Amino acid sequence: MSRPSSDGRGPAPAVTVLVSRLPHGEGLPLPARATPGAAGYDLRSAEDGSLAPLERRLFHTGFSIALPDGFECQIRPRSGLALRHGVTLPNTPATIDSDYRGELMVALVNLGTEPFAVSRGMRIAQMIIARVELADFTEVGELPATARGAGGFGSTGVGGSGREQTDGSGREEAGAGGSSSEPA
Repeated sequence: MSRPSSDGRGPAPAVTVLVSRLPHGEGLPLPARATPGAAGYDLRSAEDGSLAPLERRLFHTGFSIALPDGFECQIRPRSGLALRHGVTLPNTPATIDSDYRGELMVALVNLGTEPFAVSRGMRIAQMIIARVELADFTEVGELPATARGAGGFGSTGVGGSGREQTDGSGREEAGAGGSSSEPA
């Protein structure tokens, strides 16, 4: 299987992910995309279970995978379960590293107000295969300046103009977040 390359010069080869079916995964389909344009591969539960409101639990999928070096598997919630039932992942996206060979398991949490039943074969999450960029960390005495500076956690504003900024102290200031010394 191939997909369009990002440079538009033709199809890029699909990443080969080795899959090992575990005994309790017999009869379940391999992870698959629901539509040709879907980014995620659906994961199904290999067991029945239930989640009370605010309960967290691991669900088995019945599969182990081997990713090539330089890739990770991200486990993400299914939007329909999150919207309709409040069922999501407490650690999203969850990361499966390329050197992990254990069973794929999905941590679910029920943020809804009603108990939620999971049945064997139910689609409970989706996985994305993503390239991992390696980084070399270089310690420096000072980082290069930017217009934003150290402003974070809402520092780019929530108002219509987008110009309201905070300096990290909760005070708003005009201009780039954290870069002005004048109080608002």
